[in-house]
Amino acid sequence: MDILETAAYDRRQRRNTYILETAAYDQRQRRNTYCVLFLSLSPFFLAIAVYFYLWIPDSSPSVLAAAIKAAPVISLALLVLSYEGGRSLLGVAGGLIFSAGGDCCLIWPELFLHGMASFALAHLIYSLTFLSTRYSSLSPSSSLSYFFCLILWLLGGGVYAYLFPFLQKTPDAAVLTPGVGVYVALIVLMATLAVLTRRPLIMLGSLIFMTSDLTLALQTFKATEPLEHGRQIIMTTYYLAQLLIAVGDIKAVEGEDEFAKWKKS
Repeated sequence: MDILETAAYDRRQRRNTYILETAAYDQRQRRNTYCVLFLSLSPFFLAIAVYFYLWIPDSSPSVLAAAIKAAPVISLALLVLSYEGGRSLLGVAGGLIFSAGGDCCLIWPELFLHGMASFALAHLIYSLTFLSTRYSSLSPSSSLSYFFCLILWLLGGGVYAYLFPFLQKTPDAAVLTPGVGVYVALIVLMATLAVLTRRPLIMLGSLIFMTSDLTLALQTFKATEPLEHGRQIIMTTYYLAQLLIAVGDIKAVEGEDEFAKWKKS
């Protein structure tokens, strides 16, 4: 009996040692992953530094200005592609590429509608990505999440209703009025689906994106007084939103891979 108890005790000890070693290894792997990810974001931070140093909005429209403005988002798209491969062109990387296209268009005022259309496609791609199985692996959303989504739709509808008379005064009112309505609906849809993923980085990035865009719309159509340093605030929140969405998507892929390994084990 003593021999059997000793053998069982040894097995428990070996199992506990294995669990501790595995946990320590996983911790080291995660730490290394975070370090690599942070270093991979260096081009993004460098591109932002160049953008704000040159402060493109105060320069005349040019191909160079468009490239500098879009560079941070393009660097994020390349980062997502490096982690996820070509499939991400139909996901967050694709949304980032369309966002960069919108950034380029908005350098020229006459291409405003083209820029808005490009960003609308980006929001649509983000929305479809957040509906994918990668984001539906968590437990079902709570009633609080749905209530918060309702608040988002009420907020989006309220902003559009407030913008409506100002849109009617624009030279392109026949196109802008319905176009802005569709755009607001798409960005609210994107933020809603992001909330339902229950992934903190994705949720925060999408909510910041929505806030930044609606604030920009209020200023662009002169529905509010211009904010002091408003342009700097809008661009900072815009780049931050894209960063959070990109990193959140990368972490979602890593989580999906870990879940697949766990199922195989």
